[in-house]
Amino acid sequence: MERASWNPLSFEKAIISIIQFTCHLCRVFLFYSQIIVFQTTPPRCDTIEEIAERRKALMQKTTKPLRLKGNLVLLRSIEEEDIPSLYQLIYGDGDPEWKKWDAPYYPLEPHTLDSYRSHERARKDRLRDSEPDSRLIIEVDGKIIGTVTYYWEHKPSLWLEVGIGIYDPDYWNGGYGSEALTLWIDQLFQVLPLARVGLTTWSRNERMMRVGEKLGMKIEGRMRKCRIYEGEYYDAIRMGVLREEWSKRS
Repeated sequence: MERASWNPLSFEKAIISIIQFTCHLCRVFLFYSQIIVFQTTPPRCDTIEEIAERRKALMQKTTKPLRLKGNLVLLRSIEEEDIPSLYQLIYGDGDPEWKKWDAPYYPLEPHTLDSYRSHERARKDRLRDSEPDSRLIIEVDGKIIGTVTYYWEHKPSLWLEVGIGIYDPDYWNGGYGSEALTLWIDQLFQVLPLARVGLTTWSRNERMMRVGEKLGMKIEGRMRKCRIYEGEYYDAIRMGVLREEWSKRS
């Protein structure tokens, strides 16, 4: 068998190729090391002050805060500092008296103070810039007693419903609810192109029905025996007032 001859030039080329390949591996290792270091660098944690400022900004996201003043009550937008008082008023009692009249066939949504604060921030965050605040505090002489709300039953056709909750039974009489709803409905007719404002209740809540009638609302629908509470049947009541009817009140 013929032995291959020694070629110094081929040997030198082989050595150079090995060195070049080794250098390439080093560059690849250095590149991926930098990526790993970059990706595993722990993110910066927000300070307590930054978190508080971000929460405050979310609470103030909506357009200019509302203040509607009557003879008895003040309606105003909910501020961050109102949340603990409002939470205590709604959830402080394990079996609140107000809930026995305000749709008791639906369970009260459970909340901690933190989850209620998040719920309120999310509500404001869902509002479009052109929409008025959808929930206002009812205040009497600086004391929070309840809230007024609105919600869209069917927004494309501008079907809007209002609601009211007075959580302190000491204010269930005296005209506080009537004036609060009057201010609220008047505001909604002014700022939204509504043909009608509706209110839904049930036949056991006769006080709410009387308030609606006092404001010029008519019973537009009565679904008989479709609510059950404590083993008894009650009717669902739909009330409403048209813009032209509301205008004739004043």
